[in-house]
Amino acid sequence: MVNLFDYLPYPYGIIISIGAIIFATVSMEGVAWFLHRYVMHQFGWYLHEDHHRYTKGRFQKNDIFALIFAILSIILIILGLRVYNLLFWLGMGVSIYGLGYFLFHDVLFHKRIKNHYRPKKEYMKRIFDAHSYHHQTTNSKGSGGYSYGFLYASKKYSTLIKDLQIKKKNV
Repeated sequence: MVNLFDYLPYPYGIIISIGAIIFATVSMEGVAWFLHRYVMHQFGWYLHEDHHRYTKGRFQKNDIFALIFAILSIILIILGLRVYNLLFWLGMGVSIYGLGYFLFHDVLFHKRIKNHYRPKKEYMKRIFDAHSYHHQTTNSKGSGGYSYGFLYASKKYSTLIKDLQIKKKNV
């Protein structure tokens, strides 16, 4: 096993580990945006579509995407333990992103686990607005949507969702 920390003075191994976790966690938002826009809403729509439609069951075909990311994370962690330890920390970053996605997207927004959460902070309101806008602007074929991120949203979506709600009231 290649242990990067064997070649570094004391604090640098810890700094690199924390940096790898932060890098992987932050990078996953870009990876998730890209895959959501160009895979899930394109050729992967047959798996993602039930996420945009009401389904009675506890699970959706869309959950396969979360399973793929979980498997990636597990592989990185195992390889990190057996081959090259930096992969362990990258796998931990992917896992942290997955936990954040699950808590925000599945639990708080879609309420797949019952709760009474309503966002109070500006940041949470903004990502709720952006995700709501995404669901309201995606057509039945998966195109036409906006805001493909999960844990980051531009401030413009707070305004856009309000405009969309006004248009719906006037129609």
